[in-house]
Amino acid sequence: MERNADQVAARIAALRREIEYHNFRYYSQDNPAISDAEYDKLFRELLDLEREYPELASPDSPSQRVGAEPQEKFRKVEHRGPMLSLANAFSEEEIRAFHKRIANLLGIDDIDFMTELKIDGLAVAITYEDGKLVRGATRGNGLVGEDITPNLKTIRAIPLNLRGKPIPRIIEVRGEVYLPVSAFNGINQEREAAGETLFANPRNAAAGALRQLDPRVTAERPLSFFGYAVGYVEGVEFKTQAQILDQFTAWGFPVNPNHRHCASIKAVVDFCQEWQAKRDTLDYEIDGTVIKVNRLDFQEKLGTVSRDPRWAIAYKFPGQLATTQLLKIEINVGRTGTLNPYAVLEQVRLAGVTIRSATLHNEDDIRRKDIREGDTVIIKRAGDVIPQVVGPVREKRTGKEIQYRYPDKCPVCDAAVARREGEAMAFCTNRSCPAQKLELLKHFVSRGAMDIRGLGPQTLEKLLEMSLIEDAADLYTLTAEQADSLPGFKEKSTSNLLESIENSKSQPFARVLFALGIRHVGESIAAALASAFGGLNALSIASEEEISSVQGIGPEIARSVYEYMRDPENKALIEKLRKAGVQLQGAKSGRRLEGPLAGKTFVITGKLPALSRKEAEDLIEAHGGKVVSAVSARTSYLLVGEDPGSKLENARKLGVPQISEEQLKALISGR
Repeated sequence: MERNADQVAARIAALRREIEYHNFRYYSQDNPAISDAEYDKLFRELLDLEREYPELASPDSPSQRVGAEPQEKFRKVEHRGPMLSLANAFSEEEIRAFHKRIANLLGIDDIDFMTELKIDGLAVAITYEDGKLVRGATRGNGLVGEDITPNLKTIRAIPLNLRGKPIPRIIEVRGEVYLPVSAFNGINQEREAAGETLFANPRNAAAGALRQLDPRVTAERPLSFFGYAVGYVEGVEFKTQAQILDQFTAWGFPVNPNHRHCASIKAVVDFCQEWQAKRDTLDYEIDGTVIKVNRLDFQEKLGTVSRDPRWAIAYKFPGQLATTQLLKIEINVGRTGTLNPYAVLEQVRLAGVTIRSATLHNEDDIRRKDIREGDTVIIKRAGDVIPQVVGPVREKRTGKEIQYRYPDKCPVCDAAVARREGEAMAFCTNRSCPAQKLELLKHFVSRGAMDIRGLGPQTLEKLLEMSLIEDAADLYTLTAEQADSLPGFKEKSTSNLLESIENSKSQPFARVLFALGIRHVGESIAAALASAFGGLNALSIASEEEISSVQGIGPEIARSVYEYMRDPENKALIEKLRKAGVQLQGAKSGRRLEGPLAGKTFVITGKLPALSRKEAEDLIEAHGGKVVSAVSARTSYLLVGEDPGSKLENARKLGVPQISEEQLKALISGR
């Protein structure tokens, strides 16, 4: 029977509602109401009608889960609130210490918790406006992620529209995308039969699927999702974490069923120990549990320290163990010249991963554990990620094992090896060592640094071998003719590479600083330095004391940065990068050299009457001052609020003047 347009529209709407209902029953309630065949029949009917009547297509239709057209490039998305990491606990004692800390801060012992499983997947933030899914993003660096909305729409466990009431005006739902272990094993069996490389573990397979430019590739993997947190919300109020999880279920999100409300820290410990023993009974990988203070007002009062919330902690399960033979000990030369030993192993499967090598830390570690070539050794996945050699199985020794002698010359360039006093790592003394150059270049172009696509290790090695570059700055003078001479490069790949190099010039200063590969300077330290000094000019003239006054930076890091900035070769590299147009100044400097507070150093303690800590820091820096974390004799003022900490006593001992928020504003206004 022929149907008119209104009838078709009504049928399409009914099919969408019915399919979403069955997705809810299957993924959120784990209680399907129809068979897979019946579901497929409904889905095919919807697809057929939408193809026949394209004018009735809708971005929130379940059919969009099949996958949209490929994306050119992932757009950056700024999270409404930072996606924080979690501090870790590795024992019952550390869990109880966490409880003691928060009890002291809150001034009470009667605290209830929500305990959840720590899913080993990919954290995402999904934004809904008036109940409709409008955007989904990766965690990224915690502040800015990548827009993967079309890919997330292919995951049937994620509702395209929120069910029931109340519907918030805006909400950012946070959760974990994961690949079930059974699906992972099936995929690897198919890849093995096809002669393709196997995925290392379910998390890697999920990550690869989620970051595909073509959502249709994502749709081919049976990814799933668990919701666990609210990043931002307007229009709905929550009082507890338990209430959030209940509301998620009502809205149609799958919530991991193995969460538990715990009225005491003993119940928390019991939960952690229970799931440590039961982890292998699940069809998804977990690497620990998450312990959260249940009351949200308590969470707000506890706040955060650095990038970790004070009100939550992850209990990490001990790494799983296996035994295998250590065939040989070899050395990798790192980007800063360190000689990093690793074990070449008889391959072994451990927690779903094939392991062929493992870290040995350093020379002292090898000697202390008496690890020898030919030993049967115990392997552990530290944090379930990095394989490590725990030690030898001495009773299995045959007498043919060989004690390892650490090299006194670099295995790559034959230069002398040295070891700084008080440091565990030996290093190659030749700054022109080919291995150091290559590792530094790999770091410079990596995704977390300058993010220059198309420059894999082999291409970088070829660029050095052909003398087309000597250092990272030379990448910015690379010509199309030179790139064309590289193996495998054609017009399109050359064009893409040169475009990626050009785009990297606008990377934020913090990423450039990280890309330089300064010893001990990771992403978070680079971000802290960029925020404190604003640009390379200010950082390059800073004293060790000024650098170490930045929160989170100790004397060793400060010395490393100070020495790097005064090294002639490093100065020359920085000047080449400056001439190439690389961003060496923050878009908004954390320090101003003019203003009523110029030259003044402030420390903040206690809760201020009107300003938050961040607002006070911004106000001081906007008027030329500098905020540091610790009181010293060089501190100009201690800004004191309600319930000050030990900094007040330190300031009194050192004779540092104390001022209130009102007095700060008076200084700024010149009163």
